Amino acid sequence: MAQDAPVCATCGQVAPDPALAAITWTRGTENGRDVWTCDRCSREHLRSIEGKLDSAWW
Repeated sequence: MAQDAPVCATCGQVAPDPALAAITWTRGTENGRDVWTCDRCSREHLRSIEGKLDSAWW
C-alpha cells in the first residue's frame, strides 16, 4: 500500500518523498487530523509554532 505524500498546510508544497518528509517535516494534530508543515515553513514560522504550545511543554 503506497503512502500518501504529505501536503504543507501553510504553502501547499507536496512532499516529493513521504519517507523523507516523515523526518524533516513537522506533523501536528488539529481537530483530530494530521496537519503537515514543510521544513521551509517550519523554520520560517518556528516562533509562532512554539508560541502555541502549552507551558507544560517548557
